[in-house]
Order: sequence, then C-alpha cells, then structure tokens
Amino acid sequence: MNHKVISALAAVGALAFAVPTMAQDAQPAEAAKPAAPTPQVRTRDLSGTFGGQRIAYRATMADTILSSDDGKPEAVVVTTSYIKTPADPTRPVFFIYNGGPGSGSVWLQMGAFGPKRVAIPSDARDDGAPPYPLLDNPDSLLDVADLVFIDPPGTGFSYLTQGTDPKKYYGLKQDGRAVADVIRRWINDNGRWSSPKYLGGESYGTSRTAMVVDELEGSTYSDVGLNGLILISTILDFAGREPTPGNEMAYVVALPNMATAAYFHGKAQAASVEAIAEEARQFAIGPYASALLKGQDLPQAEREAVRAELARLTGLSEQYLEQADLRVTDQRFYKELLRDRGLTVGRLDSRYTGRDYDNAGETPDNDPSFYGIDAGYTAAINQWARETLGYTTDRQYQSIGNVGRQWDWSLGAGWGRNAYLNIAPLVGKAMRQNSGLRVFNAQGWYDFATPFFGAEYSLKRTGIPQDRITWKYYDAGHMMYIRDEDRAKLSADIRTFIKAR
Repeated sequence: MNHKVISALAAVGALAFAVPTMAQDAQPAEAAKPAAPTPQVRTRDLSGTFGGQRIAYRATMADTILSSDDGKPEAVVVTTSYIKTPADPTRPVFFIYNGGPGSGSVWLQMGAFGPKRVAIPSDARDDGAPPYPLLDNPDSLLDVADLVFIDPPGTGFSYLTQGTDPKKYYGLKQDGRAVADVIRRWINDNGRWSSPKYLGGESYGTSRTAMVVDELEGSTYSDVGLNGLILISTILDFAGREPTPGNEMAYVVALPNMATAAYFHGKAQAASVEAIAEEARQFAIGPYASALLKGQDLPQAEREAVRAELARLTGLSEQYLEQADLRVTDQRFYKELLRDRGLTVGRLDSRYTGRDYDNAGETPDNDPSFYGIDAGYTAAINQWARETLGYTTDRQYQSIGNVGRQWDWSLGAGWGRNAYLNIAPLVGKAMRQNSGLRVFNAQGWYDFATPFFGAEYSLKRTGIPQDRITWKYYDAGHMMYIRDEDRAKLSADIRTFIKAR
C-alpha cells in the first residue's frame, strides 16, 4: 500500500490531543479518538569547522507524518537535517540511518558524521559514568554534503500512531517503503531534485539501503536517481552467516574474524591484522570449506591438518576444536578465547573484554562492546535534541528498540520460499540499471555482528559490478568510528568517495 506523506515543514509545535466530542442528541457517546498529531519543527542556525572548512549550517528536527490511503495518520517519522547556509540546491545530500532493526540514528549522528559527537574512550574501554561531554566534530561530512539523519518508525523519537498495525511498517519491504517516502518528501520540500544523492547506513541500515534503493530507483511512479550507496558494517546475506545445524557457510564466514580477534589479543601470530585476515580468508574458502562440506567422509589425515591450522589461526586448542567437530559458533568463541584470563570478548567489537558472573559458562552473559558505550550515546542524543535543538516530547529516545521482534523478514512474491534471505541482488540490480551508481563498503576487522568476510562474500557474487565498489577496512569493530583514528579515516574515505563523482 502506498502512503501519502504529509510534510512536517509547515507547522511548529508540540504534539496535541483533542478533547473527546460528545455524540449529538440522544445518540450513544462515541469512543474518544486522539486527534491527528501536529508535526513539530525545531530549527537552529549554527556553525562549525568540518574537514578544515568553517561552515555555517541550519540544524532542523522535523516530524513527517505518514498516512494511509484514506488519510489516517499512521506514523510520525523524525528527521534531523544539517544544511549548509546559504542553501545550494545542487549540493550533494547524504541520507543516513542506523540499523537494528529498531536502532535510532544516534550512533552515526553522535558518533561519526553529525556536527557534534559524544566523548567516549577511543581504546575499547568502558564509557563509565556521566558526564559524557559533547564535542565539536571536525570529522563531520558537512563540508562535502548536506546531511539528513532519519529515524524510521519505531526508532529514536519516531513512532506509530494509536491503532496503527505494526505489520504495515515493521518489515523489510514495509520499512524500505516508509523510508523512501520520507526521502521523496524531503527532496520535494527542500527543492533538491538536482542534488547528487547518497544513501546509506550501518549494520541493518545496509539491508535497509538495499530495500530503499529498490523503492527509489525501481519504482515506476517516482524514480529517484542516486549517486552512491554508503554501506558501513554490511549485512545483506542473512542465511549465509546463521550457524543453523547443516549451514557450513556460517563457520566459513566467521573464521577470519576469529583470526583477527585472536591476533589482537595475542593468541595468534602474524605480521599484521591484514596479513592474518588474508591467511584466514584463503584457509576458510579453501581447505576449511572443503573439509566441512565433506562431512563424515572427511579423511582423518585431512581432519588433523585442518584442525591444526584452525588452532593456529583462532588461538583455540585442538582439543576444544575436536570437541566442537571443527565448528565453533561465534558465541562459544567469545567465551573460550580468553577463558584462561577470565575474560570474554565482544560481539560488536572483539577488542573489548568483559567479566562474566563466572568463568564456567559456554556463552557470555552480555556483550561488553555494547554495554561499554550505550549510556554515553543515549545521553548525547537527548542533550542535543532536547536542550540544543529544542525538540519537545515526553517520549523516550529509542536507541535500540524491540521492533525487531515484530519484524517481517519476507520479501513477498517472486522470492520463492524465502528460506535463503539474501538481499545483495537488489544492490546489483540497482547498479546494473544505473551506470553512475557507486558503492562504498566499510568494515571493521573486529566486528562479529557483520563479519568482513561475510560482506565480501555477499557483494562479490554474480550480478554485482565490481569496478564500482570501494572497499575500506578499519582497526576497530562494528562501530569503527568510536576509535578516534578510524573515525578520521572513515570520514576521509567517504569524503573522497563523494568528491569522486
């Protein structure tokens, strides 16, 4: 179902609710119905130095209301835009969101590309207790593009109105359609049809990008041409990395990450992280994959050779690998790698370590690379939105919400039984149909949530033009920008990508 999008840029104010009306004469009283939400807009004129340039810009937080075909408001979507002033209708614009599904744009906005960033430790240490200072962010991309951060329905301050069926918005196609609608509306309202356009996100945000580009460029009613897709910590092939019994590719994809984590913690030796990553890639796709696919027909001599090399690369003992039948899940690896030190390693970033309730378990209690940073980011977005930009709401900002539990992962007709969920072909389709569309892919060496080898596996398959993909790697994990050196490098790499059009 197509949605009518009502612009938020015509009204300013807090959400309002109507007083229930009484039925006329002797009619029974009707149930009270909340009035349509009044869209809110908050604007501040600010300035900063980004990419070595002093830039004046306008920051705007605005509500966009998505409605059904019969005009019923169904969702309020909040965007935060940063536009260089005076406005230039031909300047590049970059539409940005995070992942989850259920994650607000706080991570990329307050950690990487927004004009301000939260100060947290850069060396994989816990962010501790407040205060969490907001700092100027010279690595913001405002010198090369205007920035529009989008919080899809159910994330950030965005929400579904009372009575809206979550199934209309919480799903691969539904979410992609809603975000595409918001982008089209923003382009219309701001007169940016002539601007070079970039689209991208992090983690599930890369999956969202595949869905949104299919809506924007594949739609027959409003084709929006794009110049670039910016993918950060890519996940497009979901089935290929799920360790369901019998799915051997999950172990192949995860192995290079185990090697880089072992290298970082001194459990494996190599000349560099790049060197051990390449050794692990070649072993994973060659002898290791071959051994796993042979199953119980694997000859004993070959098994022993594979086990020995697997132990060298992962830092795990041959005894443990034998007990695991050469197949170690990532959850087991987090617990086992540093068990002798009483530590677990992180999922989002395996440089981080934590201590569990005890050291005897099979999997970690939690992810130290998430609880080590989440408080700082949540404080930062609330301070910036409420105190600086003046956005007023009694809703809590959903940095990581629970909409993923309600997510519809199906792709509909034409995709078979959906038993193998891989949406990378949508990226290939968009590139084949738009000869000017380029892809930038950023991966952290220490990211188990979206392994770098998994991104390579999904984007190097048939139908995806390789000459228009830029690959960059960073010495951190899923959110590589939390490391100061990698935030600067990521910014510089994307700046170069945008300028190269």
